Amino acid sequence: MISISTINLLYALVGILVGGTVVILWSRFKADSLLNKAQRKLSQVEEEIRVKQREADLEKKETIHKIRDEFEKETKEKRNELHKLSKRLIEREEGLDQRIRELEQKRKKAKEKEEKIEEKEKQIEELETQYRIKLEEVAGISSEEAKRILLETIKKEAKEEAIQIIQEVERNARETANRKARMIIATAIQRCSVDQVADAVISIVPLPNEEMKGRVIGREGRNIRTFEALTGVDLIVDDTPEAVVISCFDPLRRKIAAVSLERLIADSRIHPARIEEIVEKAKKEIEELIKEEGQRVTFDMGISDLSFELTNLLGRLKFRTSYGQNVLQHSREVSYIASIMATEIGIDQKLAKRAGLLHDIGKAVGQEIEGPHALIGARLAKRYGESPEVIHAVAAHHEDEIAETTLAVLIQAADAISASRPGARKEVLEAYLKRIETLEKIANSFSGVDKSYAIQAGREIRIIVQPNRINDAETTVLSQEIAAKVEKELSYPGQIKVTVIRELRAVEYTK
Repeated sequence: MISISTINLLYALVGILVGGTVVILWSRFKADSLLNKAQRKLSQVEEEIRVKQREADLEKKETIHKIRDEFEKETKEKRNELHKLSKRLIEREEGLDQRIRELEQKRKKAKEKEEKIEEKEKQIEELETQYRIKLEEVAGISSEEAKRILLETIKKEAKEEAIQIIQEVERNARETANRKARMIIATAIQRCSVDQVADAVISIVPLPNEEMKGRVIGREGRNIRTFEALTGVDLIVDDTPEAVVISCFDPLRRKIAAVSLERLIADSRIHPARIEEIVEKAKKEIEELIKEEGQRVTFDMGISDLSFELTNLLGRLKFRTSYGQNVLQHSREVSYIASIMATEIGIDQKLAKRAGLLHDIGKAVGQEIEGPHALIGARLAKRYGESPEVIHAVAAHHEDEIAETTLAVLIQAADAISASRPGARKEVLEAYLKRIETLEKIANSFSGVDKSYAIQAGREIRIIVQPNRINDAETTVLSQEIAAKVEKELSYPGQIKVTVIRELRAVEYTK
């Protein structure tokens, strides 16, 4: 008989088998369900991929079609442009051909006119010969005899007119004797001379140590390039111990550069932005210095009513040089000499001092205005209310205008004293004497020259010729030939005036 425990065991086994079967079936069901979902998802993805692929294919076709249309459009435009250019070239070529044909026709007509003119000239010459022969037959004298009679008649009339002119000149000379005497005295005073100091063209700025040179140069030279670009100078950093050299022909730019560099060295912060800041400040300070210098010179010279603009321009002359001569010092010198000479010859001393101080004011504007500095100065003086006498003296001090007043001649003389003497413009005495000797030697080498004199410190040479060997017409040619030879063989500052003088004197003694 089966026991109860055995039956329970059997029930348990059956329960296990049934439960395992149920679990297996449930798991298979779940797996089938998940598989179906995955297949559906995969189908959707494949469908989306096919849709995206179709859209990409359509977009690609549209892009290709668009590019093809644009290319065809550009090609058509280029073809039209080429067609237009070709048409223009053809039209221009046709126009040139027409122009060439017209020019050829004009050339032929001109040649025909030339031939006709030559033929007319021959006819005129033949007629002149015939008329001269007939005239000699009618008059009963030859052409040479007629010339002699005509010359004698002209000579007689010229002599009578010369006598009248001489008498008129003598009357005018008596009327203007006092004025002429003053001009002669003013010209003679040009023999005086005074000292003058010439400016250099470099400035040396000391450095605290050699390390500062590298800081001045900067990385890859950016500091020195910035400094030179802003100031317009050449900054020379060489083997000179604890110093740099500023080189520039313009004293104003050199002064600005020196002040700026000294400030940068003291500040020790050297970089492009700082350099620009310091240079701008230095320029403003120099402008103030210019104003102060103009006010100082007018005060020193006792001229209190000079306009503000002219006072500033005078201050600028402190930073201008001419052949190494400081223009402001030169102007003070001319003013001083002019006032002394004005006192001696009896004209207005204050007016002479004023004209002398302003005579080179045109140099203050540099290249801002075109023209000779004398005429520029005269325009500035007129603009700022100077008197006509001063304006004329400024304009005429280099003979850009003819000197018509004693004051103008006096300013010419004072300017010559200050600027034309040996040594005033960095010229040593030995070189000066050699140049004067060479100048006279060149003039004496020409045939017909009697004597030559270099005057105005070599700025003018006057040549006296033999009147029986050189006529009036030949004096012009001789002056040109001497000037050309001087230009070729001699080095000199500025210009040299060549004056050829021919004088014929007739002397006779009574018996």
